[in-house]
Amino acid sequence: MENAKAVKFLDRASPPHLFTLVLLAGVSAMSMSIFLPSLPAMTQEFGTSYGLMQLSVSLYLAFTALAQFLIGPISDKYGRRPIVLGALGLFTVASIGCAFANSVEVFLFFRMLQAVVAVTMALSRAIVRDMVPQAESAAMIGYVTMGMSLVPMIAPTIGGVLDANFGWRTTFVVMAAFGFALLSLTFFDQGETNSSKGQSFASQVSDYPELFTSRRFWGYALCAAFSSGAFFAFLGGAPYVATTVYGQPAATVGMFLGIPAIGYFFGNLLSGRLSVRLGINKMIWIGTTVLFAGMLCSIVVTLLGLGSVFSFFAFCAFVGLGNGMVLPNATAGLLSVRPHLAGTASGVGSAIMIGGGAGLAAIAGAALEGSGSSLPLQWIMALSALASVISIFYVNRREAQVA
Repeated sequence: MENAKAVKFLDRASPPHLFTLVLLAGVSAMSMSIFLPSLPAMTQEFGTSYGLMQLSVSLYLAFTALAQFLIGPISDKYGRRPIVLGALGLFTVASIGCAFANSVEVFLFFRMLQAVVAVTMALSRAIVRDMVPQAESAAMIGYVTMGMSLVPMIAPTIGGVLDANFGWRTTFVVMAAFGFALLSLTFFDQGETNSSKGQSFASQVSDYPELFTSRRFWGYALCAAFSSGAFFAFLGGAPYVATTVYGQPAATVGMFLGIPAIGYFFGNLLSGRLSVRLGINKMIWIGTTVLFAGMLCSIVVTLLGLGSVFSFFAFCAFVGLGNGMVLPNATAGLLSVRPHLAGTASGVGSAIMIGGGAGLAAIAGAALEGSGSSLPLQWIMALSALASVISIFYVNRREAQVA
């Protein structure tokens, strides 16, 4: 239902401003990507293997999935505002812990705590659904995530520069400072948007079967999971490909890691402009096709012996472009299957998406360990993209049957 209150910046009595929603969505992306250029240096300092150090990506995603599975019912019960503020506070503390960790075990512990900030990404989408009707939600989510895409576009570059000049620990100090600043902004700007609070947690969980028996919900959720899975596999394996396979320094790695975000920006721009006109399913179909075609071309180029660090990352821009069209529309689809369970659907959908991403990131790290080629990662990303094409095909078939 459309919120009757006008949005006023820095007014806790009104819904949050678009600027605040963009930052809430973006802080999770920043936390995921800003430290990636430092993985080789961290592996060396802690005296461990790349596979173990890569758990800072895959375990982070796994804990993110667990948190988001629970956060939907909690936010439906207690509201979006207190959950977002609590997550930002814990993220700030965890970032400080990562910065001063003296062993890989301590670092991974605080890294897992950092994962709580990802609920701000899920709840930013639920807040959009609280504020505007279904027909407008995909477009607004597209604009929110388009702005969000600027963060991973520049975050790895910033992380690489910080690592090269001040060491990797400075990156986590910057994260802590950003978390505190966003906590302050949110405290003064985010009014409560959930007008249907009141159900108990147990009652909310009891509504899960209503979502789980919806084939359309599963179709949208799996489409988002496999589409984003190609990107999460990229996060888990691209630092290794850039440093070990192609011998790039940390600062350069940071710039290369931002390339998919450029595609993601333009994909979200297209979603914002075309989703209402073309419909969410057609936009998802186009996005999954672009993603799969890009990875297929990447594999062909590498098999022909023409692969390079430039061709590898250039084709990964299609991963971002495709996801920019898929994710806002798939999210709008799964949120609208059961509108009265928007928070629950957002949390569960994000859990499925990110849980699958955690598995693919771990598989990518394991597949690349000791490899001198980028092909293991490219195949994983391509197969994940193909699965997303199959998922939206299933949604279209299901809707045709219902009609």
